[in-house]
Amino acid sequence: MRLPRGYGEGSLHLLLLLASFALTGYAGIRLLAGGQWPLVLVWFAGAALLHDLVLLPLYALADRALVRWTAGTGRTRVRAAYVRVPAALSGLLLLVWFPLIAGAAGGASAAHYEATTRLPGDVFLSRWLLITAGLCALSALWLLVRTVQRRLCGAPRRRSETKQRAAPGA
Repeated sequence: MRLPRGYGEGSLHLLLLLASFALTGYAGIRLLAGGQWPLVLVWFAGAALLHDLVLLPLYALADRALVRWTAGTGRTRVRAAYVRVPAALSGLLLLVWFPLIAGAAGGASAAHYEATTRLPGDVFLSRWLLITAGLCALSALWLLVRTVQRRLCGAPRRRSETKQRAAPGA
């Protein structure tokens, strides 16, 4: 199938984009069909405000502190990434599952979850902590492997150094 020139992407991109719109539409219809649409709108507005006014400044401040803490060497970006990735994934999991993670302390969310799904609702806190510990351990292991590899094989040259050596008259 040949797409018009103005689209700029291939047919697979268009197919995936249409599928994501269809899935989003289906989820929206299911979410709003229960007659709870005013609560859904309040939740979305509250989530946007909470993110923009509270969470964004907090994790921007945490990221600045991380960059300053790892600024002892020239590899600030690389070292900070080993903390940023597991922290971001753990934070995302906490954000998505927060009512059930907080419900592990005896809240109504866990009881509602158990009544609805007939699955235990008090395991979310321990599982989130285990996943977070696993992500941090995996990131630390990856950093260790990369550090040992760099020390054994020597630091890889940067492109700018390679280009300077390859340039005539350098």
